[in-house]
Parts: sequence; structure tokens; C-alpha cells
Amino acid sequence: MNKKIFVIGALALTSLLVGCGNEATLKNGEEVVAKLDGKTITAEDFYNELKEQGGSITLTNMVDEFILNKEYKTDEDAETYAESQLESYKSSYESYGMDFNEALKQANYDGEDDFKNSLILDYKKQTATEDYIKDNLKDSEIKDYYDKNIFGDIEVRHILISPNTNDDMTDKEKDEAEKKAKKEAEDIIKKLNDGEKFSKLAKEYSDDEGTASNGGKLTATYGSVVDEFWNAANKLKDKTYTKEPVKTEYGYHIIYRIKQDEKPSLDKVRDDIIDKLVEQKKNEDSSLQTKALVALRKKYNLDITDDTLKKEYNDSVDTALEAAQSNNSNSNSNSNSSSAN
Repeated sequence: MNKKIFVIGALALTSLLVGCGNEATLKNGEEVVAKLDGKTITAEDFYNELKEQGGSITLTNMVDEFILNKEYKTDEDAETYAESQLESYKSSYESYGMDFNEALKQANYDGEDDFKNSLILDYKKQTATEDYIKDNLKDSEIKDYYDKNIFGDIEVRHILISPNTNDDMTDKEKDEAEKKAKKEAEDIIKKLNDGEKFSKLAKEYSDDEGTASNGGKLTATYGSVVDEFWNAANKLKDKTYTKEPVKTEYGYHIIYRIKQDEKPSLDKVRDDIIDKLVEQKKNEDSSLQTKALVALRKKYNLDITDDTLKKEYNDSVDTALEAAQSNNSNSNSNSNSSSAN
């Protein structure tokens, strides 16, 4: 949960104090916020102290809230998102026997409605990030994705032979079960070579309970089946079957290709491709939200006239981008290590 900065609104409060006509003023015209024996705290003193205690963060939060509420209405989708997240947080706290309302107080929220408003703002930040990515997508990226990842669906029949293994088996026993399953798949291919019908053999031998009864028939969509299965089906010609068992995490498949649909046009799938690329880029680059919000502030001609706050703002943006870059590098490194293993 994002904790509220405790000085949110304090800068706004200071501006009110400066212009509210308090009776307590110094000879030089400065307004007094508080007095005690031996000390007088002016509005300027208060303002300068607040700048040192997260002032640029508070200012940025105020700016972003204004811009995001101007750019995006609080529509049904935003409300649904916030309600869902709120319920998820509540359930999580309650499952551990914790008082959710007390947690909100400790995080400086004025109850559930206040917290919900922050969740709505989070939703708008996500929307702004997605719009930023879309605005910066190149046609060449969309075309490249289309060429490499969009295919017509393939109608197939398949027979699955799964090794009969369990966690209690030794490695040797598992190897023997694997060999037995592969041998059974190879024997089925021999039956096909001898002219037996694929659908009949699927009903008799396939371990895929979802398709065995209809002769192993299914429609394979790119991304909906494991890569090994798709690649094997995609390489086959119509009315042919694999001459060797295709190994996947589920076991050994024999695949018969019936036909493949024509690849949909780029115009027809363009919006789907954009959505997939947006999600892909969001997962790969954690700096995009920072970049999106910076771009929005520039659009609204943000000009920070206080030199101290301006420097802190620029430094905070640089720090956020550097941290995101480091996070991206670590994520890519971990991904490559997982792939190697």
C-alpha cells in the first residue's frame, strides 16, 4: 500500500496562511504561524521547513492529481478498479486478523473513501502510462509483432500419451515411465502408418480427457498451446501427421493437421497487437510511468518557480529513472538466468 506523505496539503495550507490576514504579524509584514517563549515561527519559516521535508514530492502529488483529474474522468472502469482493489486489501488484512481501518489511519488515510480516491488516482496513472506507450509506438513495431506472432488458427487432431509418474518415484522410475510413454506413442504412429484412423486411435489411447471423446480434435491458437505443440502443427502440411512423438510438459503427442485458417489482416488485429505491446512494454520497463507523468506535466507547462523545489523535482525524476533502469537490468538478468537454467 502506498503510504501518504505526511505533508500532503501542507504547502497549500501555507499559501492560505500567507494570505489569510492573520492578526499576528511581524514588523516586516511576515505572518506568524506559531509563537513560544524565545521563538517565533513565521509562514516563511514554515514553508522553508516543509520544502526540506518532502516538499517536491508533495508539490508533484498536487500537480499530478490536478492533471490526471483533468485528463481522465472517474468513470465506471476507474470505480470498479478501485472497489476491487479496496476489497482485496480489506480481505488480505482481515485474513491475518488485522484491523484494516487502523491500518488506514497509520498510513494517514482519512478512512476508506480517502483510500479509494488514491486507488482511483493510481488507475489514472496506469491509464496515462498506457496512453503514453501507445503514443510512442512505431508502426514498424506493430508490423514486426504482426509478422512474428500473428497466425491463422490451426485445426488439428492429437493423441496425448502421458507418462505415469508421481512425486514418490525415483529418477530411474520416472525415466522408465517416460520411455514407456514414448514407446506407446511410437507404436500408435506405426498403427497410423498401417492405415488405422486417427480419430479412432485418439478415442482409444489419448490421455487428453478434453478431446479424446471427439477423436482428439481441437483448434490450436498461437499462444494458447505450448510452443512445442504449435511449432510441430505449424510445420505440418494439411492432412499429414507427425512421424515422431512431440514431447511437451504434458507428455508425448501425435498431431494430425486438418487445416489452417488464413492469417487475419493487420488492420483487423491492429488494436489487439497494440494492447499486447503495451502490456509487454509495461512489464519490461518500469520507468514508463515516470516518463508518462513527466510528459503530462510538460504538456501542462509546469514551471516550478522555487529554485530549491525545482532542483529537488529534477533530482527526484532522475533518481526514479535510474532506479527503474537498475530494476529493468536486474529483471532482464534474472530472466536470462531462468532461461539458461
